[in-house]
Amino acid sequence: MITHLSISPEVRSALADGRPVVALESTIISHGMPYPQNVETALAVEQTIRQCGATPATIAVIGGKLKAGCSHDEIEYLGRKGTAVIKTSRRDLPVLVARGDDGATTVATTMIIASMAGIRVFATGGVGGVHRGAETTMDISADLEELARTPVMVVCAGAKSILDLGLTLEYLETKGVPVIGYQTDELPAFYTRKSGHRVDYRIDSPEELAAVFRAKLDMGLGGGMLVTNPIPEEYSMDADYINAAIDRAIARSRELGIRGKATTPFLLEEVKNITGGLSLEANIQLVLNNARLAARTATCLCKDDKA
Repeated sequence: MITHLSISPEVRSALADGRPVVALESTIISHGMPYPQNVETALAVEQTIRQCGATPATIAVIGGKLKAGCSHDEIEYLGRKGTAVIKTSRRDLPVLVARGDDGATTVATTMIIASMAGIRVFATGGVGGVHRGAETTMDISADLEELARTPVMVVCAGAKSILDLGLTLEYLETKGVPVIGYQTDELPAFYTRKSGHRVDYRIDSPEELAAVFRAKLDMGLGGGMLVTNPIPEEYSMDADYINAAIDRAIARSRELGIRGKATTPFLLEEVKNITGGLSLEANIQLVLNNARLAARTATCLCKDDKA
């Protein structure tokens, strides 16, 4: 047992039996959406994973414990506490554990705790990346470094469209992280299905996703794999409209001097306000879509284990 790690009975039982488990982050609960939509969405995502035959494992730090699998009460607690919960990346974990504090896990930290618990597939909304203007700010998400070092498959709707997507892909290529398009040749841009940037490979089935990740694990190559799954067509937003909203949000963040870990939550909230809530509905639907694909892929990976 890894010190400080707490695995829920449901998740522990699934892992012991070789059944599929899908990790979920908690920053989307505390910092990604307002209450009560954050709690409603988190529970809906868990239910979607169960309906697809897998076990959900919402990950967080609560009272200094690394939680792989949160209860409904713990999800409600994180949702109500909201941005008062510390947005937690790799650098924050030792301090939170030592102090017995709470933390909402980013993509990077969710990958770390998932890997500690033996969970290999993780569903989220969008990953962090290279921020616009990073050539002067050096604002690059720790998510990218974690993808390069931690062996977890991350299923997302692409990098968040508030980022510089071209530079994000270049960074991932340098780090040796395969960027897969699920049933697409083009990197999805979170709220929209296309970005104008090509992915490394297109894969059209959960079975092949599992086979590719299995080969990566078997060869001991290290690091994770990024699977980009476009938002469903009916919820995709017009690219010009959402990009104009993002530009306005970025301009506002610069006026206010928003930096570091506060940047992404601020921009998402600002875009939600500019779009009259349309971006929030799109966000919810793309997370549910990613959860379905992650659950099916995790199921295929478990079948490979037993073959």
